[in-house]
Amino acid sequence: MHAALEAEGLAKRYGARVAVEDLSVSVPKGAIYGVLGPNGAGKSTTLRMLVGVARPTAGRITMLGREVTRETLKRVGYLPEERGLYRSMSARAAIAYLARLKGVKASDAFKRADALLESHGLGKVRRKQIKTLSKGMAQKVQVLAAIAHEPELIIFDEPFSGLDPVNQRVLEETVRAQAAAGRTVIFSTHVMEHAERLCDRILLIAQGRKAFEGTVAEALALAPSVAVLETEGAFDLAAALAPRGFNLSADGEEHGNRRWRAKLENGKGSRQLLQACVEAGAPLSLFEPARASLHEAFVALVGDKAELRAAE
Repeated sequence: MHAALEAEGLAKRYGARVAVEDLSVSVPKGAIYGVLGPNGAGKSTTLRMLVGVARPTAGRITMLGREVTRETLKRVGYLPEERGLYRSMSARAAIAYLARLKGVKASDAFKRADALLESHGLGKVRRKQIKTLSKGMAQKVQVLAAIAHEPELIIFDEPFSGLDPVNQRVLEETVRAQAAAGRTVIFSTHVMEHAERLCDRILLIAQGRKAFEGTVAEALALAPSVAVLETEGAFDLAAALAPRGFNLSADGEEHGNRRWRAKLENGKGSRQLLQACVEAGAPLSLFEPARASLHEAFVALVGDKAELRAAE
């Protein structure tokens, strides 16, 4: 399959500080492609280089089969990490304005703006000024502005940040719809769940370097197996099994029972875990294997130190 975007040996340095180093990627046409990693990993810097906002210190970029030029970028939709719309413009005017900058005729631009706002539940506020909208609504308007010119390649930088769970789901559907229309979507996020639900392929970045590139299934295969357990009452299963070499984390409570998530690593499987529970006298009410998460795959790939940096 032909690539919508290719980058080879990308690097970005600010004096002695290295933001991105020796990064090479190839994004297939029509794919939903996630750029993942903790805050400060180099995701935004990478996307800025791809769309020409930041000049690479080294490396080469090919977009839609050619070098990145002003004409090429007219075929690209970009949502920057730093949100910004003219606050005195109405929602429809803001969308139409950005579409016109990409070459769409004025009449078509306003028609597209109205259609997008209506289909995304914002029809009633289309004539309201951006400054009167909630933060979530304004962000949705900027997302729509990035796709109003019907670009072949869409690049979103942290598009889910600041949205409530309902609007995050709406945006996920927007991403799927764009891909279904044959467009390529690249988005960055530090929330792994979005990538698990959406992406065909992912790029994991840690400390400005590529830690992994491939499908979500390939990434999950690198994570340790896990099991979900539930104990009755206040029994501390993590403390009880730690001396036996098992790593458990609390996973909330349900119906007065405590839930746990166990990593099965160092050659220890579910049978050994169950035996350890019996030997510890654990009052189990649930024991079942579970699918590893993309977050667990990321930690397996880059280590606990990256996880701590992501939480800081």
